[in-house]
Amino acid sequence: MSAEGAEPGPGSGSGPGPGPLCPEHGQALSWFCGSERRPVCAACAGLGGRCRGHRIRRAEERAEELRNKIVDQCERLQLQSAAITKYVADVLPGKNQRASMASAARELVIQRLSLVRSLCESEEQRLLEQVHGEEERAHQSILTQRVHWAEALQKLDTIRTGLVGMLTHLDDLQLIKEQEIFERTEEAEGILDPQESEMLNFNEKCTRSPLLTQLWATAVLGSLSGTEDIRIDERTVSPFLQLSDDRKTLTFSTKKSKACADGPERFDHWPNALAATSFQNGLHAWMVNVQNSCAYKVGVASGHLPRKGSGSDCRLGHNAFSWVFSRYDQEFRFSHNGQHEPLGLLRGPAQLGVVLDLQVQELLFYEPASGTVLCAHHVSFPGPLFPVFAVADQTISIVR
Repeated sequence: MSAEGAEPGPGSGSGPGPGPLCPEHGQALSWFCGSERRPVCAACAGLGGRCRGHRIRRAEERAEELRNKIVDQCERLQLQSAAITKYVADVLPGKNQRASMASAARELVIQRLSLVRSLCESEEQRLLEQVHGEEERAHQSILTQRVHWAEALQKLDTIRTGLVGMLTHLDDLQLIKEQEIFERTEEAEGILDPQESEMLNFNEKCTRSPLLTQLWATAVLGSLSGTEDIRIDERTVSPFLQLSDDRKTLTFSTKKSKACADGPERFDHWPNALAATSFQNGLHAWMVNVQNSCAYKVGVASGHLPRKGSGSDCRLGHNAFSWVFSRYDQEFRFSHNGQHEPLGLLRGPAQLGVVLDLQVQELLFYEPASGTVLCAHHVSFPGPLFPVFAVADQTISIVR
């Protein structure tokens, strides 16, 4: 490699003053070999020296370069120190002050949860009193009926005994003159047959509370929805729908897919699909992302739901086998067996929570973003139920 600067002669560059000498040549170390990264004398750096062809420069030039680098590094360190000093002086006190707000934050959490707890306790007390009152009312009604019908039975028995006595002891002439027969008959006819009365039934609606339902739905979706591994049964997917690889997303297509092999489980006309999992008892919850679609249905259906044809018996919400929340543009409703209950929603939910409680036979639709129960339906469901989906615009996805 070529030398940097002028080529030193054998006796040049002895330096301005005494200093370390080259152990080989006894000359001042006035040059710097960049290849070997060490100072050398002029003889080492000369044409016949050991550093011939190396990167050679004067020692004072190398020293000046290093001084400049040290000055630059000192300036950077000074700026870094100033930044740290400013950070410690200006930023950390503020952070420390905010950290001191942890106590206030804890107090806020305690206050809010205390308020929620107090509200829950008040609602619990109200509902329990309501249930107790309804229970007492029902028992009292039953007791009153028992007394009433016991008296009626005794009265009927007295009338019957009297009439039997007439039959036994009166001759024909006495019998046709006996006015009491008609009086006894009219008295018996005045005792009416028992009729079914709602007064005798315990009204389970007394346990329903919008506040309790809302808090309960929030808790259920928060605790159970992550455990429900709901996926679409690809055998049921309509040829107008495309199913994602993870079997959680349905995408609508205006063209009927020819790749779908027809089978008894597949919906061949309406854009429907069933989940692979069914529920027969217990409490279940799942979430569906519906923000990209303006036309969809989400709910549950019996396994007896017909799959073939364009009739209403295969259309979700138009038969006795399906219960669904549906959206068409800005129209929202709950549908079952051709009965459609309009839901006055001002905007479409981004996510739709579904809670199915088969212990009490309740189906509930919930918007997690606002904590709003959109619809609650109580019915005796027939047999196992499958999560069911339909989409006629864009996509919907099972979130978890």
